[in-house]
Amino acid sequence: TSLNFFSLAVFFAWQVIKARRKYKISAPAVTGSAAFERVFRAQQNSVEFYPIYLVTFWMAGWFFNQVLAALCGLAYLYARHQYFFGYSESAQERKIGFQRSAGVLALLIIQATVGIANNFLDEYMDFNIFKKLHRLL
Repeated sequence: TSLNFFSLAVFFAWQVIKARRKYKISAPAVTGSAAFERVFRAQQNSVEFYPIYLVTFWMAGWFFNQVLAALCGLAYLYARHQYFFGYSESAQERKIGFQRSAGVLALLIIQATVGIANNFLDEYMDFNIFKKLHRLL
């Protein structure tokens, strides 16, 4: 999923290049027509969120559950895709993709936090939350 996000980032960068050509905006300029600025901001925002996604994705997979983290990663990619193309159309269209990607990031943060807490408790207090829950169920 990390590699998929990288390919999505490359695709978004390619869309900015195409928008630069379409609206005749030479680098390093980042202002021009409103349509170009929306494409550029959508790509830039995705790049800004990449470190947050990557850290929470890997921590959730390492400490909580790899399959669940991978599914959340795919959902995040889809939400970012919606965000990018929605924002490219109009600023109002970005909301649903942004809300979905933020929701998936929240799930990854919760998974990572629970997993790290469980790892800490198991290592230092000999108390494993997952084993206790498994016994109850």
